Amino acid sequence: QLQLAESGGGLVQAGDSLRLSCAASGRTFSRYAMGWFRQAPGKEREHVAATSANGGTTYYADSVKGRFTISRDNAKNTVYLQMNSLKPEDTAVYSCAAGWVVSTFTLPRMYDYWGQGTQVTVSS
Repeated sequence: QLQLAESGGGLVQAGDSLRLSCAASGRTFSRYAMGWFRQAPGKEREHVAATSANGGTTYYADSVKGRFTISRDNAKNTVYLQMNSLKPEDTAVYSCAAGWVVSTFTLPRMYDYWGQGTQVTVSS
């Protein structure tokens, strides 16, 4: 079982950068695929990025490709989301998720554990 805790959100201006962290408790973190999702007010949850258990495979939504980078440090039980060139439309609550068997990175139902989320607000 994993517990996930996000940090690093905040209020920034368009064009700024933020790095989100998701710290996991549990000895088997390195065996889980990890994903980042976001949800803006009045909108459905949207997949942002994901990485395989060993970090060898990554996946990005088209809306963030080239601006966001997902990475993980299995020694620290942490996954990161580096967000550059932020836009107002990136404003949302960002949540990390862990999945034991994830055949499709973009589907929330593939993930077994979720963090509480961290707010990211980008002003224009």
